[in-house]
Formats: sequence, structure tokens, C-alpha cells
Amino acid sequence: MPTTPIEFGLNSFGDVPTDGSRTLSDAETVRLVVEEAKKAEAVGLDVFSLGEHYREGYVDSATPVLLAGIATATERIRLGTAVTVLSTNDPVRLYNEFSTLDALSNGRAQLVLGRASQTQSFPLFGYNLEDYETLFEEKLDLFMKLQREMPVTWEGTVRAPLVEQTLHPTMRPGGIPTWIGVGGSPNSVIRAARYGLPLMLAIIGGEPHRFAGHVDLYHRALDQFGLPRQPVGQHALGLIADTDEEAAETWWHSWQPLITMMGRERGFYPPTRERYELELATGALFVGSPETVAQKIVRMTKELQISRFDLKYDIGGLPVDARARTIELFGTKVAPRVRELLAAEGDEPQHDEHASHDLYRIGSTHA
Repeated sequence: MPTTPIEFGLNSFGDVPTDGSRTLSDAETVRLVVEEAKKAEAVGLDVFSLGEHYREGYVDSATPVLLAGIATATERIRLGTAVTVLSTNDPVRLYNEFSTLDALSNGRAQLVLGRASQTQSFPLFGYNLEDYETLFEEKLDLFMKLQREMPVTWEGTVRAPLVEQTLHPTMRPGGIPTWIGVGGSPNSVIRAARYGLPLMLAIIGGEPHRFAGHVDLYHRALDQFGLPRQPVGQHALGLIADTDEEAAETWWHSWQPLITMMGRERGFYPPTRERYELELATGALFVGSPETVAQKIVRMTKELQISRFDLKYDIGGLPVDARARTIELFGTKVAPRVRELLAAEGDEPQHDEHASHDLYRIGSTHA
């Protein structure tokens, strides 16, 4: 069957940037994200994805609306999420939003579903954090049934039941590509395998190779469930500039205050320059020149057996021109260089481009 080489995606959380000495408004940032998605398509990237946050400094709280705007401004690039907080979304509404997006974009919609690393949406929409696991498990079950089994009869504890329900507009046969985002929980890895869904590793700190065990667990679980191998992707943070020095210095000025804030909220280590430079050298930050970033992606491709690499290019306060340069270099320099290096070594990952679509036709007996 036909195969495709490693794919490259661009992820945005709608972080508000600066332009000279001025911080952009929320409205300006929304319009900028649309322009950046257009640029991502122009430089040949495969996917553009938006996160979902509900706090100051981010403008991605209405992800399907923003993706719909991008859909009308682009023609080829696929449009997804990074991630959708399924626990505080209604699966029926989510189906309707993304079936509409898929129709509007002529079949370019996809999703990464996650449980949420930031929890502002729980009190905002009236959910209890004590129900964290139940909300995600039941809503994932319903959302996948809606994609795979229309009409749907379903009953759970987190929303009203459905009886022989068909939603419109209907999705394409089998549904849209749906990944499970994992930040480190083995249970989440097994859940992705149980549903036969691709795995997206969110690696934002530390040494990425520590996730190799998660990938092995995922493959063994798929085998145990009797399901075909699925793609594995990596979501990472980074910035690309003409030189390593320029990239490191530019990123530090935005990364340092962000990690300081997150440290207060979550108990992260203090963002010293020494720790920062170690993160650049061996950790999860993909910050540097095109060659440096390409070489690091190649290492991760081998260590984690990934067939998709997504770069989160925006971070609060980052200059607009630095974001634009990252997009340009990622598409025109880094992606071709990674493919060249992998092809030269005969290691370029291959996956069946139809595999995940075929699995959507499998019922929920594996769930």
C-alpha cells in the first residue's frame, strides 16, 4: 500500500506576541495566526494545529472557529488541534464542529484529543476535577462511536444518553484522523492503543528519549489488541533562526518568564541559564539553526520511531518576526534536511497513509 515519509506540523497555542516594543492585542493575534497558517502552507508544511486554552496571553479558546477561518484562507495544509480538551467538551458538539470543519476544508480536518495539562476549563464550564478520568474515558468512548457507528445509541454518566442518533453534517466515512495526546501517563498510552488511535507524545521538557518506553508499550499494546501499527508523533517546543546563538538568545527572553510562571504554578525547576543550555543540548527544546534542529529531529525520529514531528513555534512575548522566520526555516530548510538525512541512512520512517482511516471502521469492541 502507498506510504508517506515523515510529516511536519506547526503547532500554535495562540500565544500573544510582541512587535517591536508593543504587545499585540488579542484580535491582532487571532488575525496573525491565520496569516502564519497561510505561511506554513506556502513553505510546504503538512499540518497546522491549534491548542485550546482559557487564560490570559492565549487566543485559542475557540479553536474550531479559528481553524474554519484558516480553512477558507488555505487549500492544502491539513488542520488539526494540539490538543482538544475532550474532558470539558461535549462530544456531540465536537463532532458537529469538526464534521463542519472537514466539509469546509474539503477533508483536511483532524484532532488530537487530551485530558488537559492546564485545568482552567474545568471550573469555567462547571466540571469537577475529581471526575478527570471518568470525563475523558466516557467522552472518548462516545466521540469514537459517533465517528465509527452512526446512528449511535449510547449511555453514560457524564451527559444525556443518545438513542439511534445521527448527526449532521456527517463526517466522511470512517471519521477524521484522531490522535491521542500523551504527556507521560502509561495508562493514556494503553488507552490510545485500545482504541486503535495514533499516539502524539507531548514532550516539553527533559530528555525526549525517556519516552522510548512509552512507544514500546504502545506497540506492544496494539499487538495485544490485535490492531495494526499506528503513527507516533512528537509535539515539541522550539525556535529556528539563522544561527544557534541567535535562536538561543531570542528564545531565552520569552522562555525564561514563562518557565518562571509555570514553576510557581506547578513546582518546576527555576529557569537558570545553565539548565536552559542543558535543555538545548540534550533536552526537549528544538532551538537553533536549521542544521542543529534537523539533526536533533533525526535523533528523535530514530529513538522514538516517530513519523510526524510537530513544532510549537509561538511562545508568549516572542517577536512576530522571529515566529515568521521559524516558520520559513522549518518548511524550507529543516524539513527537507531531515528527509535528506533519513533517506541517506535508509532510516526514513514509513507509515500507511490509510491505516488510521481504516481503523475508524472498526467498531468499539476494542475500546
